[in-house]
Amino acid sequence: MKRLAVALAALTLGVAVVTTPAVVSAWGNTGHRLIGVAAVRGLPDELPAFLRTPGAAAEVGELSREPDRSKGGGQPHDRERDTAHFVDMLDDGRIMVAQGPSIDALPRLKSEYDAALIAAGSDVDDAGYLPYAIMDGYQQLVRDFASWRVLYAAEARERDPGKRAWYREDRIRREALILRDMGYLGHYVGDGSQPHHTTIHYNGWNRDTPNPQGFTTSRQTHGAFEGAFTSRVARLDTVEAAMAAPALDGFDLRARVPAYLRATLTQVTPFYVLEKAGGFTESDARGGAFATARLAAGASELRDLFILAWRDSADDAIGWPAVKVNEVEAGTADPWLAMYGED
Repeated sequence: MKRLAVALAALTLGVAVVTTPAVVSAWGNTGHRLIGVAAVRGLPDELPAFLRTPGAAAEVGELSREPDRSKGGGQPHDRERDTAHFVDMLDDGRIMVAQGPSIDALPRLKSEYDAALIAAGSDVDDAGYLPYAIMDGYQQLVRDFASWRVLYAAEARERDPGKRAWYREDRIRREALILRDMGYLGHYVGDGSQPHHTTIHYNGWNRDTPNPQGFTTSRQTHGAFEGAFTSRVARLDTVEAAMAAPALDGFDLRARVPAYLRATLTQVTPFYVLEKAGGFTESDARGGAFATARLAAGASELRDLFILAWRDSADDAIGWPAVKVNEVEAGTADPWLAMYGED
């Protein structure tokens, strides 16, 4: 993978790595924490009370870093996970090359996506799986919420002490899993708000493409922006103040994710224009405003996906044999066999 090759090359630079530690990690620790915390703090009262606490916000913020911290496990672990942090698009939304698949017409499955990339002459490891990582993370969270709804409702109604105790224990387990999966989704949504994670110009302007505006080609560009610079300028209060109002109407996951990534792609050239103008120096406020806006975009999208996943879970069915969430919540279905099992 080109991105991993860049990271490994950076490791040979010694002290330079100290100043640009995030070559392969969108936002570094500070940015991912801020996105996760701001998103959870922005949740409305319709979501469960266990999520609307300072502890839950802090937990999701920490767990938002986990996909970066788990890197280096070997194969096949790394191939499936390291490629999930980015998608390298051209300016028109085509992935990698002009013949590549469009972000607006992604195949249903990753295997079909791989086949389309290969047919276009691209290396599947170079292209990135970010849109699929976000969609997968969202769908997992819907399942988590559906299970929690069933467990919570059943616990409240169950009269058998043994069954009620098991529902409570499993609900507590599910709450821990929900926070973990919110963190994982938060990481990939956060990656999607960092312009370098949506473009072939992911670490300095691509040297194999025209560069008429003379943008930097430095291999330190990516890490310097999302690591030390963002850590210095980003604050939770300014990120929260810059967050957009919830956008929840007309939700379609397979349309929403590409639209989100396309919006970030439009910020690639503005980033390089600003970098060329010295906007990311310590004395220039424009760089801080740019970083804050991108972090706020990630936090806003993540908050919305959390809310939408909760709403989607109300119409789900869970367990085996499957039980409908809304029927359990209405008290018209007994979920014991679906949740505990009968074997």
